[in-house]
Amino acid sequence: MRLSKKTALLFFVILSVFSLQAQEITSPDKNISLKFELKEGGIPSYQLSYKQKPVIKPSSLGLELKNNASFMDGFTITNTAQSSVDENWNPVLGEEKTIRNHYNELVVTLAQAKNNNRFIRIRFRLFNDGLGFRYEFPKQNDLNYFVIKEERTEFQLAGNHKIFWIPGDYDTNEYAYTTSKISEIPSLMKKATIEINAQQPIKELSVQTPSMMKSDDGLYINIHEAGLINYPAMYLEVEAKTNKMTSHLAPDAVGAKGYMQTDAQTPWRTIVVSDKATDILASKLILNLNEPTSYKDVSWIKPVKYIGIWWEYFVAGRSTWAFGKENNVKMTDDFTKLTPNGKHGATTERAKEYIDFASKNGFDAILIEGWNIGWEDWIGNWKEEVFDFVTAYPDFDVKAVHAYAASKGVKIIMHHETSGSATNYERRLDRAFQFMNDNGYDAVKTGYVGQIIPRGEHHDGQWMVNHYINVAKRAADYKIMVNSHEAVRPTGLNRTFPNWIAQESARGTEFESMGGLAPDHTTILPFTRLMGGPMDYTPGIFQTDLSYYGTGSLQRVNTTLVKQLAYYVTMYSPLQMAADIPGNYERFPDAFQFIKDVAVDWDNSYILEAEPGDYITIARKAKGKNEWFIGGITDENVRTANIAFDYLPAGKNFVATIYADAKDANWNQNPQKYTVTKVIVNSKSKLKQYLAPGGGVAISIKEGTASDLKGLKKL
Repeated sequence: MRLSKKTALLFFVILSVFSLQAQEITSPDKNISLKFELKEGGIPSYQLSYKQKPVIKPSSLGLELKNNASFMDGFTITNTAQSSVDENWNPVLGEEKTIRNHYNELVVTLAQAKNNNRFIRIRFRLFNDGLGFRYEFPKQNDLNYFVIKEERTEFQLAGNHKIFWIPGDYDTNEYAYTTSKISEIPSLMKKATIEINAQQPIKELSVQTPSMMKSDDGLYINIHEAGLINYPAMYLEVEAKTNKMTSHLAPDAVGAKGYMQTDAQTPWRTIVVSDKATDILASKLILNLNEPTSYKDVSWIKPVKYIGIWWEYFVAGRSTWAFGKENNVKMTDDFTKLTPNGKHGATTERAKEYIDFASKNGFDAILIEGWNIGWEDWIGNWKEEVFDFVTAYPDFDVKAVHAYAASKGVKIIMHHETSGSATNYERRLDRAFQFMNDNGYDAVKTGYVGQIIPRGEHHDGQWMVNHYINVAKRAADYKIMVNSHEAVRPTGLNRTFPNWIAQESARGTEFESMGGLAPDHTTILPFTRLMGGPMDYTPGIFQTDLSYYGTGSLQRVNTTLVKQLAYYVTMYSPLQMAADIPGNYERFPDAFQFIKDVAVDWDNSYILEAEPGDYITIARKAKGKNEWFIGGITDENVRTANIAFDYLPAGKNFVATIYADAKDANWNQNPQKYTVTKVIVNSKSKLKQYLAPGGGVAISIKEGTASDLKGLKKL
């Protein structure tokens, strides 16, 4: 059949309109495909596939606004643009010395004719390991200021996946993980929503991000966000019958979800996907979506290995944060007139004991909690004027402790617990940071336990998101590193603000003294919480049976001693604590050697094997050294770790020190049974290593002289 010129022209116009309304791009390796189109009514929609398997089925995009027309429908596509980027960059601290940023980008401009051609852009970046996309609001005549009622980004999943989840909550992410099918979430939500301080569970059925899933056909899917700036944190509302998830933002005190002024954008919505679990852990997609740092000088940002006056507050029964017996104090009180409780932990004398231990064993710093006035009634009172961050208790001499630490080559990490009173902290921030500069502190642990002030705001709302960033930026002015606890979960901002060195923002080691953590907890965290950034998990507990302290506690840490060693490799952070009481390390000097040796900053990382909820084995090369460290962990099940060494330089032999569970070890019986063995390894070596229930393996690999290698067996 021959077409007339008129018919051919009409066909061309129809084809052109169709091609404009539907856009497709693929990842650089062609494994991932994204399709964007407008559905009937001008509703934006996207879908995602991996190796031709559906990951996200057609899903709508848009935002509802308060007192303004929505960005939900009525759109036409007025422009599209595609580009590619392939570059390398070097993080200040990280799991890799060099990170590749390689993606194909599609930018779609959408206009609403019914609203004076008001327009937005949706920017998609497709990497080999997944997708990032965000909404952008350029400056324009009919869009200056607006308030978000709700973001309605959909994730229509392709099946009833296995999911590792915690309940959606505006104020805490310190829940234990539940593993289930998506369809089972409604029936399990009540049990999963355990009691936690200052919690605010979301009324709608929802889970938190990062959300880790596995499909029946073997795809691993992780949904989170990147670059959370001037916007509330995102949760995922769950429609369990249809396997659909929809974004849900944290509100402010009057119920609004975000105050925007053009030029503006949302954070990136991220979907990391692979048919290999190891690829999920290796992904740098979230970091790549964050902006490079604008700091001109980063030389003062250093990795830190530390100990602290901390764990004894939870387990030993001999120490408290508070100095006095009183339970009604004001910062204007004379604290020298309080009645000493006789158990105050942060004394000058005890600080010097910890400094001595740190100096003797090569630690960079010590954390001292409870040094400052106000701890007598700090929690549960929604109190605004709670701490001043500069006044010490009568039994703690700031100048003397600083001088003693300096003489031993040890830094002191400041502690700023705010009790959730962010207004009080911001008023006092500059004085607190100047006090740190004056007294030799270059790192601070911040805390946000309790309900937030301004009252009605939430830990994860826009106001607090901006507060955490303000603290990090202001700290950088004083060349101070920040480790935040109880803050919003990270989204890769450690690239943009590299002095925000670590966060807690999940259920960490302290909960081992308060009900315990399931043996599979730390096989899940790297696939969930750690996707967004480093975690100050505070590992290294050697005395796992807490009845040891004679306090009447029957609580135990649900790991073997060796698993605690493995955490220094599997739970990435450039800030790592040896969290136990120093005397417990002195009882196990051979195992303690691994903590003393292990690096905290890396040139390369190799995810050897992994399955969320079951096991993880990781090897890493120390930054600037020919030293490698391996950590392997398992859940409650006995397992054999399969460890390769092919990342070692070919043709050379190395000394490997293997810290392993004994055959009769178990997380709840004989947790302190272990072996230490030295062998020769090279790039061709392979090891099948027994892991006890709740156990692990830790290996240090170093270059050795001929005398070091003499008499050792080759693996």
